[in-house]
Amino acid sequence: MTNSPDGGYRPSRRDVLRPVEYVGGAAIAAVFTAVIVLFGTRDWTLTLITLGGVFIIVLMVLALLSMAVKPNSSEHGDGAGGDPERRQGGDSAH
Repeated sequence: MTNSPDGGYRPSRRDVLRPVEYVGGAAIAAVFTAVIVLFGTRDWTLTLITLGGVFIIVLMVLALLSMAVKPNSSEHGDGAGGDPERRQGGDSAH
């Protein structure tokens, strides 16, 4: 995350390409599963249904897991629960 010279917000390249990683991972898993189903059954209808289903399921799982992870350790807080007395140093401005 960087600020552009005109003062606006500009996400980093990694932040921009993150959705492509999720879709690519889901597509790879779906194609792998579809190939196994095709070799096992020789039925194109079942293979296409499997391809679509696995793609959607893996994409949703990856998206849900990515929402559960906070990338910055500074966002976790210091464990004081908002109580200034429990923070390091113990001095609070009263």
